[in-house]
Amino acid sequence: MTDRKRGFFGWTWFVMWRFLLLLALFLLVLRFVPPPTTSFMLQSDYPVSQHWISIDELPAHMPLAVVAAEDQLFPEHFGVDVNSITKALNQYDDGDGLRGASTITQQTAKNLLLWPGRSFVRKGLEAMLAVSLEAIWGKKRILEVYLNVAEFGKGIYGVEAASQHYFNKSARYLSNNEAARLAVLLPSPRNRNPNNLTPYLSQRVAWGEKQMRQLGTGYLKPILTN
Repeated sequence: MTDRKRGFFGWTWFVMWRFLLLLALFLLVLRFVPPPTTSFMLQSDYPVSQHWISIDELPAHMPLAVVAAEDQLFPEHFGVDVNSITKALNQYDDGDGLRGASTITQQTAKNLLLWPGRSFVRKGLEAMLAVSLEAIWGKKRILEVYLNVAEFGKGIYGVEAASQHYFNKSARYLSNNEAARLAVLLPSPRNRNPNNLTPYLSQRVAWGEKQMRQLGTGYLKPILTN
């Protein structure tokens, strides 16, 4: 290997490790400080409405509703659900397109730092960042940030802004049913309204409430009490 090539590879490694160190420091700060904005908010085509609320101020059924609807294995995995990813890849091989298979941790990483769309590059970065969030933040902080940055409508980010927009009250006072109705928006927030549910979405809300009862109010307690 020539000196020129050694210099190029040496500089590349230096830049990469410098970037990873800065990223780790950035994520460490966000473990304690609410993110001032996110990548998705900056890319929004609509005026952004978002109000931070501590997870400790929310009723226990609000995070439970999101976990029941989006990622019931959230307390168990370390950022990625290998079985879901394998299933998505098998479906992709069968010609079904690249499906989501994203955990709440991956969705948090995507909303915070990445961009919309589906590609192997973005999914790879999403998985890498998800593992980093698990190591640096822990489950409670990941769930708290997700509840505050997930999109619940056109320009509506976080459960506090969503609750005020749809129900005219703080998320502190959401009922079980209202929490389940907000959770059902997450896969397609710009095309759904919790006050005007289709028959299919009403069934999804009922399913979500059933899942919440089956998981139980203590399902997230080990996470939320840490």
